[in-house]
Amino acid sequence: MNIVLIGATGYVGRALLQEALQRGHRVIAIARDTAGLPAHDGLSAKAATIDGGDAADVAALVRGSDAVIASFNAGGWKNPNLGAETVAGYAQIIAGLKQAGVPRLLVVGGAGSLEIAPGQQVLDQPGFPAEYRDGAEAMRSVLNTLREEQTLDWTFLSPAAHLVPGERTGRYRIGGDQLLVDAQGESNISVQDYAVAMIDELEQPAHSRKRFTVAY
Repeated sequence: MNIVLIGATGYVGRALLQEALQRGHRVIAIARDTAGLPAHDGLSAKAATIDGGDAADVAALVRGSDAVIASFNAGGWKNPNLGAETVAGYAQIIAGLKQAGVPRLLVVGGAGSLEIAPGQQVLDQPGFPAEYRDGAEAMRSVLNTLREEQTLDWTFLSPAAHLVPGERTGRYRIGGDQLLVDAQGESNISVQDYAVAMIDELEQPAHSRKRFTVAY
């Protein structure tokens, strides 16, 4: 497939890029700085910034692709305007895909909007880390926007509570809107296996216009 990967040099983006390339997909990697991307026959890089501005800029980047995977991070967790810029950036991405006629959008979501009990989301629990709140609330807003979307074929993949570097096992459990935990009450997934799940969904769509989650 011809894929555009937004945020290809980020924490999750690098794992997604590696997984997509090793499966033979052709990837256009979008990042602010593409200098650190590996050389690969299936990879082309475009330096660009998603800033919440003109949707036509995104449309020009993604036109002709089969799908876009968005691992968009608006300047990192320490950005004081992270929440607002994340919401604006995804609005630009969504509008850009529509302009370009790209049918599918897969979004690297957060765990904060998952439920630990009916109507009780992780984000709203006491002790949720303050440094992650703006970003988590922004991604919850993005998910709510997508749920009202009538044109794009979107998928939103929330990780386990702990998304950590590890090995690629190719194994994971799938859930819906509830946080998945193991027998010890832990909720974990490696970045590598998260990437496996995302590219599996790209290749064999099973969650059209839905959010799903993965964990061990």
